[in-house]
Amino acid sequence: MKTLDTNHPIAPDRKPGVCISWEDKRRELAEIKGDEALVRKVWEDADALGYVYIWHCLVSF
Repeated sequence: MKTLDTNHPIAPDRKPGVCISWEDKRRELAEIKGDEALVRKVWEDADALGYVYIWHCLVSF
């Protein structure tokens, strides 16, 4: 069984307040033929709502 080294905690490679970063999501998408900045804004807004919902459920119940 592998032990966890507590001297070097695992830190996610993402900014606080983000579930799935735009950079990660962008790699999954095909070519965007429209306004990529608009798609990014919509993605980041939707992702932020998901993040807030998760925290709301965590601290409310």
